Amino acid sequence: MRPRTLEEVVGQDHLLGPGRPLRRLVEGSGEASVILYGPPGTGKTTIASLVSSATEQNFVGLSALNSGVKQVREVIDTARRDLIRGERTVLFIDEVHRFSKTQQDALLAAVENRTVLLVAATTENPSFSVVSPLLSRSLLLQLQPLNDEAVASVLEHALTDERGLGGRVSAQEDALAQLVRLAGGDARRALTYLEAAAEAVPEGGAITIEVVEDNVNRAVVRYDRDGDQHYDVVSAFIKSIRGSDVDAALHYLARMLEAGEDPRFIARRLIIHASEDIGLADPTALQTTVAAAQAVALIGMPEARLTLAQATIHLATAPKSNAVIEAISAAQEDVRAGKIGHVPAHLRDGHYEGAKKLGNAVGYRYPHDDPRGVLAQRYLPEELGEVEYYRPAGHGAEKRIADYLGRLRNIVRGKK
Repeated sequence: MRPRTLEEVVGQDHLLGPGRPLRRLVEGSGEASVILYGPPGTGKTTIASLVSSATEQNFVGLSALNSGVKQVREVIDTARRDLIRGERTVLFIDEVHRFSKTQQDALLAAVENRTVLLVAATTENPSFSVVSPLLSRSLLLQLQPLNDEAVASVLEHALTDERGLGGRVSAQEDALAQLVRLAGGDARRALTYLEAAAEAVPEGGAITIEVVEDNVNRAVVRYDRDGDQHYDVVSAFIKSIRGSDVDAALHYLARMLEAGEDPRFIARRLIIHASEDIGLADPTALQTTVAAAQAVALIGMPEARLTLAQATIHLATAPKSNAVIEAISAAQEDVRAGKIGHVPAHLRDGHYEGAKKLGNAVGYRYPHDDPRGVLAQRYLPEELGEVEYYRPAGHGAEKRIADYLGRLRNIVRGKK
């Protein structure tokens, strides 16, 4: 069912419209090398095949899964000889992100000199998976997941086209809708699911939603633990917790769990988040996340999903404060900038012979001697003046801290 013409391609109108670089490439008039970036089943290989059939230039296809520097150089050497005779070569490389830096570097001169017109496809973010020199010599074109309407049109076409099911079976509307949902914007997967469902129906029969549920019972989560989907979903997870959207946080947690993400990784992210975005606004958040990490290590999956969900709900619904990270970041920034100063003499270690002769620990005042448990005394190096790093946000338990911190600082700094 792979499209044979541009007119059969669904979706990607932002790249295939009249005058767009990708359309010019397919029609054989494009001059710029391109990197096609997008999730599986969105048309990257289809576009390459259309370039192959539409162009009068030589077309060579390689897969990074089974090709190396030797094969790349052989193609380039042949392309160089063909170019002398006036014949251009289009080189398609699938899964280019699987090429090593050395393998990608082997393409640079040929792309820059236009010895070959490169069409590279990747499901990974090129910013992380493709070397910068190759990126700068190519147009980066991002393909989007197909929307439900586009996937439905692919399925409807496959039901009637002779290359597909050729009208041998039909499909009820709710069954098609379920197939669309399960496919998750992946046309290739939609066709695979349709084929699996059709095999369970006799000729002349209809695919029902019951048939779909019996033969395709689970949606595939688009998630690569080593790719940009991993980082995107984790980022959305943390930002949803920070934004106090408990439902969104649980959604992204479920996506990670269903995709097989390491639960220990999720637990570590929750521990970090407890201090970074909640801190003392809810001191029990850190306790909950540490306990969750310990529980994950003790019981493992699938039961650990409950622990991770509990910790996620706690953090998402907790009052928020970034005062902890702001405080330590400001302190470290001063240290890096050289605002260090000398430790006041009365705070230095006095537990060795000769310390008092140096003035160490002389004049130190013991806070517990004061009924309040706090007294006026210089703790900061003189060079730092009256700097204040910790500023409570005033949410949750930090509101109580904010109420007395000012008074506490005034006593310590001898202002009252």
